[in-house]
Amino acid sequence: MAKEQLFEVARRTFDTPEFRGIECIEVEAKSVINKVPGNAMPFDWTINPYRGCVHACVYCFARPTHTYLDMNAGRDFETKVVVKVNAPDVLRRELAAKRWKGEHIAMGTNTDPYQRIEGRYQLMRGIIRALADHRNPFSILTKGTLITRDVDLLVEAAEHAEVSAAFSIGTLDEDVWRSTEPGTPSPRARIEALRTLVDAGIPTGVLMAPILPGISDRPEQMREVIEAALDAGASHVSPIMLHLRPGVREEFWPWLEQAHPEHVERYTELYRKPYGPKEERDALSAEVHKMIDRSPRRSSPLAPRFRRTRAPREQKAEQLSMW
Repeated sequence: MAKEQLFEVARRTFDTPEFRGIECIEVEAKSVINKVPGNAMPFDWTINPYRGCVHACVYCFARPTHTYLDMNAGRDFETKVVVKVNAPDVLRRELAAKRWKGEHIAMGTNTDPYQRIEGRYQLMRGIIRALADHRNPFSILTKGTLITRDVDLLVEAAEHAEVSAAFSIGTLDEDVWRSTEPGTPSPRARIEALRTLVDAGIPTGVLMAPILPGISDRPEQMREVIEAALDAGASHVSPIMLHLRPGVREEFWPWLEQAHPEHVERYTELYRKPYGPKEERDALSAEVHKMIDRSPRRSSPLAPRFRRTRAPREQKAEQLSMW
């Protein structure tokens, strides 16, 4: 489960409206279970069947990972997607290895495994099938409603191992959504997908992320997400204020200057460091949790916050490679 090496086998484009302008770089991976560097996270292993993401979220923390593939964090990240075509087969081999101890695997910790490209490649069905066969616990974080396609496999996997999911839904405000996440399913469609998973018995929560200061943090905006999530049966609702790490900031800032020039001065002050002031983050979290506690739709204690990791550190090798 060491550093992953990827070997390019083909490049494909699809002449359909939803994939026009997108290039799929098909690669074969030598390994797909990736070790999370350090010990700051509550899980140690991830699987990322795709690199790059057609969701094109302006704030995506994974954008800088594309630079390790000699591509840029802007349009290349959104239109040149690396597809690990042999991921299910490699995973099955790794799960069967004596050195694998059956630890929890988190998916969706870098780019989204249920972005539109998954509809063509269907790697997640093979991945979940392998995890289910080996009774290996896992979790999935996504903005993609395509996850409902795999409810049957999730239910089967959950019969023998801990399985959970979470949807990233930062806002239900249509204007904010269209401006910041142009390639994603609508947030209301994600709420309905959440309901589908919950009805099937899969513990599923909502990561309110990112909450954008001055743009999606008005009380009524946040309350709308909370009420919709709880109404759909969310196991947890966890807020995260916008992060602007190096490499992400450079892509986000032009959007901010064009879409919200009135907030540039405030963001300049807030984001002297990537995570913004701790007091601002703490105040936002306290406000959201107060709303949750006071919600009439909260019928029972919520589960602990969904565990989300940062993008793993990556390095170059002679081949197209990443952690």
